[in-house]
Amino acid sequence: MPLEKPFLHAGTAGWRTWSTRKKILVVSLVLLLILAIAIGLGVGLGVGLNNNNNGEEQPSTPTPSPTPPSGINTTTWQPKVRTTWQIELLYPLNDTSVDAEVYDIDLFNNTVSTIQQLHALKRRVICYFSAGSYEDWRPDADQFKSSDLGKTLQGWSDEKWLDIRSSNVRRIMTARLDLAREKGCDGVDPDNVDGYDNDNGLHLTQDDSIDYVNFLADEAHARNLSIGLKNAGDIIPSVIGKMQWSVNEQCAQYQECDTYAAFIDAGKPVFHIEYPKGDDTNNDLPVSTGEKIKACSFEGAANFSTIIKNIDLDNWIQTC
Repeated sequence: MPLEKPFLHAGTAGWRTWSTRKKILVVSLVLLLILAIAIGLGVGLGVGLNNNNNGEEQPSTPTPSPTPPSGINTTTWQPKVRTTWQIELLYPLNDTSVDAEVYDIDLFNNTVSTIQQLHALKRRVICYFSAGSYEDWRPDADQFKSSDLGKTLQGWSDEKWLDIRSSNVRRIMTARLDLAREKGCDGVDPDNVDGYDNDNGLHLTQDDSIDYVNFLADEAHARNLSIGLKNAGDIIPSVIGKMQWSVNEQCAQYQECDTYAAFIDAGKPVFHIEYPKGDDTNNDLPVSTGEKIKACSFEGAANFSTIIKNIDLDNWIQTC
């Protein structure tokens, strides 16, 4: 007798005539079949739910972003007021013994390993480059066009003012910011952004500098680089919101430190340099007590990060 017959005629007398053992066997087979069907439906439904939602494809789990290489910043750094510092631009850094929280060094002259060494010593690194002047010895000097160049900087015969409105100049500067990012700099110190205040030969205005500095800030921040304003006190109100610090030269000598105190009031440091030895003397001798007092004793001086340097910005330093 076919096995399926009792299932078709469960209420007939034929079913009642089966032995108890046979009945148990048949019932067991039925239960097993039902269980198998139920499991199959459950698995199929689960797979369907995982792959579809009312027939719509669900987004896959996003792949995590790769971890940045060691030494590369992932956040914009904001130093505190009175942060200690050292600046050395004359040659590749050869002395890391100065007890300073921040080192300001030349972007081109220094290697990745130098920056990594400073980081290993728990020091932050600001990378200097001139954003507003053409320097004929830089490796990217041949990328500037003749139309980008203005008059020679007074006192610096191998530099010329740059047309900071030029798209070509801005392209070169963004490439320099890329280099700063690749080398692991924490921030940048773009110099010579005050062409408006000099005989530049390009009719540059304060508005040009404001636009340019804000452009540099946006590009720096996009690369997780901090940035400061170099001198250019006239444009502080228009750019301070995007700056992380000020680098000022000689505000004590010219009695302008109250202008730069706006950074202190905003909770941002002023990295301040004085050159009491003048333009012609560069040596390792300390300045006199009187010269030190002039450099270090002005209203609000306690909150400035003041250092005394040789004009050539070698590694000699005297603190207040």
